[in-house]
Amino acid sequence: MLTMNRTKLSMALFLASEVGFFGVLILAYLYYYPSYAEGPNAANSLNPLLTGIFTVALLASSFTLYRAQKSNEHGDRGGARRWLTATVVLGTIFLAGQAWEYIQLIGEGVTISGSLFGTTFYTLTGFHGLHVLGGLIAIFILLGLALSGHLTRARSVAVETVELYWHFVDVVWVVIFALVYVWPNL
Repeated sequence: MLTMNRTKLSMALFLASEVGFFGVLILAYLYYYPSYAEGPNAANSLNPLLTGIFTVALLASSFTLYRAQKSNEHGDRGGARRWLTATVVLGTIFLAGQAWEYIQLIGEGVTISGSLFGTTFYTLTGFHGLHVLGGLIAIFILLGLALSGHLTRARSVAVETVELYWHFVDVVWVVIFALVYVWPNL
């Protein structure tokens, strides 16, 4: 019989609900996509190359968090601290990139209330950004535990649960990046 820790099961159920949440946001973006022909849209407003660089940082952070989890699992406290620090740095780079993009777009007149594209774009990417921020807070907590010597093998479920959430956030971003940044430029 397959057993799962209650904490990880709770996270898995939460993430299942998040699939529905992001699914609705993505469907709304796609539903209104034909309306974006006039005025600002993804093809004439976004910079897929620059956002692609920030995307690489986010995807790399999944690897570093995986390494942090493996380090913790094997009792390598120094490794866990280093990999958690790298994860925080990479996640922060992604969020800073998103903030920079928002500032540039607002400067160009692409606002949440200025067009249907702006509304759906900021809603979709903004909610994703909030999820990244939530994940970074959890990773900061893990880093604090690691730095104080309280992140032990006994707490590996906490690291695994945060890792599950973080990987989910990354997968959602891959879908968003493909649909919002890549597809309109094909």
